[in-house]
Amino acid sequence: MLIDAPLVLAVRALEVLFGLSLAIQTLEFLRMGAATSDTDLWSWSLQRADIPHASLRRLLDVVFAPDMHRLNLCLRLAAAVWLAVYGSSLGLVLGLFVSNVLVLIRWRGAFNGGSDFLTLVVLTGLLIAQAVGVFGDVVLGWQAGLWYITIQAITSYFMSGWVKIMRREWRSGVAMTIFLNAAIYGPLGPRHVLRNRGLALLGSWAFIVWECCAPLALISPELATVFCAVAGVFHFLVFWFFGLNRFFWAWLASFPAILWCATQFQ
Repeated sequence: MLIDAPLVLAVRALEVLFGLSLAIQTLEFLRMGAATSDTDLWSWSLQRADIPHASLRRLLDVVFAPDMHRLNLCLRLAAAVWLAVYGSSLGLVLGLFVSNVLVLIRWRGAFNGGSDFLTLVVLTGLLIAQAVGVFGDVVLGWQAGLWYITIQAITSYFMSGWVKIMRREWRSGVAMTIFLNAAIYGPLGPRHVLRNRGLALLGSWAFIVWECCAPLALISPELATVFCAVAGVFHFLVFWFFGLNRFFWAWLASFPAILWCATQFQ
């Protein structure tokens, strides 16, 4: 079965954006090398105590030795660039998946929450696509991979909105002011516009409604485009106010999958 142009475009857009996201994450890890040394705050000699089995702990002592950990990150960076430039393959994606799991173990399961989640989701989607493609149908593999990424991303948005509905501080608008007070430009000035209770309430409910309506993005490409545009602005604002640049790039990488899946209902 031939791969049609929209699917090819979605796949390449995902590979490029995800490769860029992985490269940025990896460069940040490399820059933090001094902080993960044996004498600093995030020393493996401290974190290894979380590993219950002695034999596994000894194995990870080798894997997370400073030079080996740096080698893993350098190989991950090269693989991310290769993914963006030349596209994915089963060996490449499998290597990135294993490397990512090792990085998660190094950071007790998560370094940056939501961006780690989406990184693992996209890697799993790519692994599904490649595995099905190698052992079966290439088109079916990419369809399954893109749908996996989309379902995970859309569900995440929906659940985030649902959790906000269940929290009184979000329903009242107080949470937005609290979060912005803790942002890198906070606390808000006494006359800041977002200290206005009415505007904070409006902003809170705008986020709640948008997130809870995320599944509707799959009804049509037009709705998916609007949803992804709003999501892009939202994640950029999170980056701007909280310094969470990984969120922006990690979630941006899921948009090609969402846009392609929305075309399947036409």
